[in-house]
Amino acid sequence: MSFKVCVCGGAGGIGQPLSLLMAMDDRVGELCVQDVDVAMVPAAGVAADLSHLNLPSKVKGFAIDPKQPAVDQLEECLTGCHLVLVPAGMPRKPGMTRDDLFNINAGIAKGIAEACAKFCPD
Repeated sequence: MSFKVCVCGGAGGIGQPLSLLMAMDDRVGELCVQDVDVAMVPAAGVAADLSHLNLPSKVKGFAIDPKQPAVDQLEECLTGCHLVLVPAGMPRKPGMTRDDLFNINAGIAKGIAEACAKFCPD
C-alpha cells in the first residue's frame, strides 16, 4: 500500500529534514510539503528540491496565507492523507513570554487540526 503524507510546517528547520525522511520511505507514494507563504524557504522550493532526488514519493508543495483560516486553504493538500505531521509553529521572539508563544502555536495547531478533521478524518 502507498500512503499520502503531509508535513505541515514542512519548510521549517524541523519540517525540511522530516519531509526528506518521509520522501525516502518506500511506503510514501505522495508527500505534501505545506507551510505559510511568508516562510523564509518556500514550501514549493522544498518540494522541488525533494522531487529532484531519486525517491519513491511524488512531492508537491503547498503555501497558505496565515491571515486566512487553514481550513479554507488546505483541501487539496490534506484530502486523502493517511498521516499528517505537524512541526509547524513560530519560534520564540525576544520579549515574548512562554504563554504568548504557546497561544500562537496552539492557534496554528488548532487550525491544522480543524482542516484535518474536515479533509482527512480517517
